[in-house]
Amino acid sequence: MDLTSELGQRYMRIIAMVALLLGLSDAALLLGITTGSADPMTVLGPTGFAYLSTFCVARLFAAVGIWIGASWGAVLLVGATTIELVLYLTGNPDIHISPFDFVVRIVLVVAILVLFGLRWRIRRTREQ
Repeated sequence: MDLTSELGQRYMRIIAMVALLLGLSDAALLLGITTGSADPMTVLGPTGFAYLSTFCVARLFAAVGIWIGASWGAVLLVGATTIELVLYLTGNPDIHISPFDFVVRIVLVVAILVLFGLRWRIRRTREQ
């Protein structure tokens, strides 16, 4: 599959849309839309709020980067999501991820790694 083909572009756009939806979901949590009347700073704590803010902004920028086809978008998304998952799996009390969000993040990282593998394979076949 050539990533400049229509199918490759659709694959990248789907990944970008999932990243965008995750980023917007995090932004809604940061703004207190999904926490009801509770203040997000008290729900998440100062450190959790800072972590979520950083991952939210990184995910939104990465979604734009993937949408326009920039390689930095995929790298940013894999980096931010991997760090977030590692923090969660090591038991950091400031990282709050629901089981559904955890699965979506794993699928997102795997999809980006597949994208990296496809790009590497395309470059390798073009060099031969």
